[in-house]
Amino acid sequence: MYVAYGWPKLLSIDTSSPQPVVHLSVQGGWLLLVTATQVQVWSADQHTTKLGHYKRELQSRQGSNVYALWSEKDKTVAVLTSESYLHFYHIKVSEKQLRSSVHDNLELTLVSVVFSTSVDAALYNRTVTVSCIAGDEFNIILGLSNNCLRIVSWNGEVLGVSDVLQEFVSASEASHILEANRNAVSPRALVQQSSFPASPRPPFSPRTFGDDTKIPKRASGLSQLHVSAELHLLVAIFTEGTVALCNISGKGSKQGTEITPERWVGVFDAVCASIAHDQQYLAVGTRRGSVELFNLADGASYLRTISLVDWGYAVEDTGPVSQLIWTPDNRAFAVGWRNRGLAVWSASGCRLMCTIRQGSLSNSQSVTSPRVDSDRSMSEPMVQGVAALAWGQHAYELYAVERGSTLRFFEFRFAKSSASQNIAGITDSWQLMHGADRVLLVQSDENNDVKSHHLVISHSYILDNWPIVQVAGNEDGSYLAIAGRQGLILHDVQMKKWRVFGDVLQERQVHCAGVVWLGKIVVLCNYRKSSNLYELCLYPRYHLDETSLLYRKQLPGKPIALDVWQDYILVTCPPFDIYVFKVHVQGELSPLKTATVQLFTVRELSIMSTRKSPVAMHFVPNMGPWSDGTANSWDSPRVGTNIHHFSELPGEAAKQPTRCMILRTDGELSLLDLDHGNERRLLSGVERFWLSNEQGKEETDLIKEDPCWAYGPQGMQVWYPSSTSSVVQSPSVRQLEPELDFDREVYPLGLSPAAGIIVGISQRLTLSGCILMPCFEPTPQAQPILPCLLWHLLQRNKSEEALQLAKLSEGLPHFSHSLEWLLFTVFDAAMSSQSTNRRRGRNIAVKRTIFLLLQQVCNLIHNFHEYLDVLVSVARKTDSRHWPELFAVAGNSTKLFEECLEKGLYRTATCYILVIEKLEGPTISQHSAIRLLKATLEVSMYELVGELVRFLLRCGREDEVPEKEVSRYGNGLISSLLGLSISTPGVGKEQNFAVVKRTLEEHASFLMRKLELRDLVAFVKATHFDFTAFLYTERGKAARLDDFASALLVVGQKLNVDESEGRLDAEFLLSQMCTVGFQEWIVVLATLLRRVEVLVETFQGDSRLWQAYSHTLQGSPMFAEEYKNLLAALENEMSAPNL
Repeated sequence: MYVAYGWPKLLSIDTSSPQPVVHLSVQGGWLLLVTATQVQVWSADQHTTKLGHYKRELQSRQGSNVYALWSEKDKTVAVLTSESYLHFYHIKVSEKQLRSSVHDNLELTLVSVVFSTSVDAALYNRTVTVSCIAGDEFNIILGLSNNCLRIVSWNGEVLGVSDVLQEFVSASEASHILEANRNAVSPRALVQQSSFPASPRPPFSPRTFGDDTKIPKRASGLSQLHVSAELHLLVAIFTEGTVALCNISGKGSKQGTEITPERWVGVFDAVCASIAHDQQYLAVGTRRGSVELFNLADGASYLRTISLVDWGYAVEDTGPVSQLIWTPDNRAFAVGWRNRGLAVWSASGCRLMCTIRQGSLSNSQSVTSPRVDSDRSMSEPMVQGVAALAWGQHAYELYAVERGSTLRFFEFRFAKSSASQNIAGITDSWQLMHGADRVLLVQSDENNDVKSHHLVISHSYILDNWPIVQVAGNEDGSYLAIAGRQGLILHDVQMKKWRVFGDVLQERQVHCAGVVWLGKIVVLCNYRKSSNLYELCLYPRYHLDETSLLYRKQLPGKPIALDVWQDYILVTCPPFDIYVFKVHVQGELSPLKTATVQLFTVRELSIMSTRKSPVAMHFVPNMGPWSDGTANSWDSPRVGTNIHHFSELPGEAAKQPTRCMILRTDGELSLLDLDHGNERRLLSGVERFWLSNEQGKEETDLIKEDPCWAYGPQGMQVWYPSSTSSVVQSPSVRQLEPELDFDREVYPLGLSPAAGIIVGISQRLTLSGCILMPCFEPTPQAQPILPCLLWHLLQRNKSEEALQLAKLSEGLPHFSHSLEWLLFTVFDAAMSSQSTNRRRGRNIAVKRTIFLLLQQVCNLIHNFHEYLDVLVSVARKTDSRHWPELFAVAGNSTKLFEECLEKGLYRTATCYILVIEKLEGPTISQHSAIRLLKATLEVSMYELVGELVRFLLRCGREDEVPEKEVSRYGNGLISSLLGLSISTPGVGKEQNFAVVKRTLEEHASFLMRKLELRDLVAFVKATHFDFTAFLYTERGKAARLDDFASALLVVGQKLNVDESEGRLDAEFLLSQMCTVGFQEWIVVLATLLRRVEVLVETFQGDSRLWQAYSHTLQGSPMFAEEYKNLLAALENEMSAPNL
């Protein structure tokens, strides 16, 4: 899996005038870039730098460059020109060195691009042109405009011409015309059909449908050829969009008779193609902007369509596909479009990277619309389309050339995760990805939020050993083992310290082919160039040196899979030889003590198989159904299986692991019996898989088996070895399982059982004001796994085990969400099955099973304090028509409300009011709302009070309030209550309204008496209480102030006007008091706020009040100093002549 990070690097092609780039490829650490007149060679290493070039005249009679092909074996470049000439160039290493002024140790060897020879590929026949080029390590294949193939050697010798494709097309057209009226194929059916009959017939798209179906006339030219040397396959794409597959003999394509057309592929608008030879997938780019995937191992059967349509991008936005290329490991492919955009996809259809920001399209990039402004064009990579693509040697870089006159040359950086890494969730602390010079740690912080962290490798190490090739973490997540091109480096995650080989000469002897942790021991698979042998080396964690080497074991070949479990090491070498070693440690592994380590071979298997080679293998514990062969029958025994068992200690054989999981390159997941060599196929179409690997934890003891978590084209799946066919095959029951799928732009990295989540990662584009280009940020995502585990136990009537597992998981951050997810999924499936049964009148047994599971889920969540929130949350997410069924199982809504009221869960109780209204009627719901209203007033939850008031008033208001009443009481609560006009109102409603009015007034009086003024303001604002009318009625009662000095002191303490919120509350109260003319409150509040103009207006014409006010403030030592400036300002205003 790949994810882009950082800002794209913009490189300079360095041409005197803009020229189209016709070829881009990477081989052997070099990058070849061919323009219309130049052949350039760049370093595709740590620093992308041009090393040499060759330039010819653009006005040459032989035409401009249009295609190119590179032979790494001969270091020869073949370039096809527009006039059908084939130019050959040799790349020679120079003795000159390119030194960097920035990096002292950087030395790059320059190269010379030397013109060798030129061949007229058309053989002087100008009626026939060469339209495309492809080849293998032996020869070059030229596609001619008349559908013939011309074979040329890498030294320029023309070997011959083959017309097999011409005959294949002619025979197919004849067969097609004869059967056209009988077998018209629609475009939709054409894309989805797997392959064509043995009598080849190419696909076609009828212009009209019916009896007079017309067959479009075919163009006869080849538009592209693509060769897969590993599969001995030639893909031919014709100008009308059809695709043909041809076999090439194992000796190459030296003779034309060695190319044999086999079949047509089910696509009718192809423009380019690329082959993943490991998985045997054919990816075809189309004019519709989509990519069609076909399975070559199954007769080129259709797999899936991958496009940006689901993200809102149409072909008018991006144009047709222009470039398509797989990563070197065939796990992902890059797609470039002609008009705009570049994206990277996994083979399963997950979008890993895209240069087009979501929501940035408005058809402004279509060919019929004007181009975007220059600022936007420069800030978005590939905004004018993609001209050429190439992955770096290790797929850490993606090189892309933009179309148009700008000729922008980009380098995108990528991080990847190994297919064999974190298979068992080695650590719960983080998930790992690695780039060329860094490790990306995806981990949870103190707030349980999943975040990514870039760990940049020590500069002193990476400078000489770029790039990183292997990364592994130990079991508790405290150490990382990181291997570059040479050597090994350890990182202490907690102490943030590095440990390297002390001897540089020893470091240069280490070429890591695989690394794993076994406790405190680093198990390294090393390739020794001097002897051309592979060996297992065991180093202690505390010291990397030959003097501290614990053990060395020679291997028969390069390992293709490496794993550990407890004290056992599994090594698999090609073709399919499995070795299991036991590590025995005597003593303590520490710098101060000496320990002796021995390695014993306990098992050897040599298996002959026609299946694909493994890409990852993992031990399976000797417990539960994994160790029992009765859950599913084993496949037929292998042919040629040789098994050797070694047991040096009594009882040792019983402790050895006897099972292992195998993931093959074609996505097949199987279980291997290490005792007998038998294999049981489990799943297909798997890209990655995980086992929980938590044998010592209570959760696994409850489940009694380790589930297998797998990801592929179907999304995230969980598989249990004990699942019986009766449960798995029932579609209605299967849909009860909580969904595990992320969005198709989030790729799962691994399983974190301790956090109870699956961790995934997606791309996010961020823009900065100081940098023109967007930054690609890997963004982690998390999804709980607890619902799936609980579903598994309840499905098997293991309610007690499910309850214990839920209690053990109660402290997890996603626990409440997991319960809600489980209940919602089961209830939604129950309602869906009920609707289906009503229409079909069958599947009664399935319905009973589902409702029984619903009852079990409700019983389960009733054991936790979250169940009240979970029930009402699920109710709010479902149709209210189904509430009777939910609460018939979950419990009476009124009783649940009472329980919320008793526990003080007032917010949850508010949600139950609507449920009670629906199920029990408005009378009971209003009675419950009034009780809740009083309770929330006691705890000052005024936002809830406001919601409850609105709920109680909504059902009785039918007529508008009379105008006179509005003018008298305003728009507050009392006017709403007095203005209610109900046609033939019921006694119960009038009583409820009276209770609401009385309750709110009593609470306002209580706050006024206690001078809880901050709460009073919040209460008035949240409930829209008519405070003005209330002051009129309470003027001589609760709102009365008896002593000015004490009132000023207490009100000041309650409001705290020095704070912004307190000052705003005081301003609000002052405006209300001024409205009703409440003089004593006006004086107190205006004094606190230092409102001179309000005080002057109050004292105007009442000298006695002013004198009493001034005497009180001056006579109190507490007030005299505090209000000194206020009194001076008032005296100045009061002594003015106009007063």
